[in-house]
Amino acid sequence: MEKILVSRCLLGHKVRYDGGASGPFDPLAAWQAEGRVVAICPEVAGGLPTPRPPAEIPGGQGIDVWEGRAQVLTAEGEDFTSAFLDGARQALALVQRHHIRIAILKANSPSCGNLLTHDGTFSGVKVSGEGVTAALLKRHGVQVFSELELPQAAIALTQL
Repeated sequence: MEKILVSRCLLGHKVRYDGGASGPFDPLAAWQAEGRVVAICPEVAGGLPTPRPPAEIPGGQGIDVWEGRAQVLTAEGEDFTSAFLDGARQALALVQRHHIRIAILKANSPSCGNLLTHDGTFSGVKVSGEGVTAALLKRHGVQVFSELELPQAAIALTQL
């Protein structure tokens, strides 16, 4: 049975930066009941508390963080880069341990966003790009979807 990596907030766990959750979602609950779900919050896994200040990637995207061209910062300038990198590495370790080929991660997150992230100005503006964890997983061949793409993820799962 194919396992799926899922952001913990999408399962209803209160691990978001604001102490809230972003789910649960019925398809994820069904996959969880089947024993397919491997859950992680990369930010918490990397050592950040809940709640925590919001963070963005000024002047870049997840790949830029990996390549040392950008940092993950709070609006006050606190550097969360090492926690984001560590959490992403832990997500990749789970992917490798469980032979996971599909991940469903939180949309727009500086860690998990797969299509859009915030632009780094803390103004709410979103730009095309991916977060730190999504970038790492994609570069290791994982198909990354968000909670906005659950039907596409379900199709991809049936095609594995």
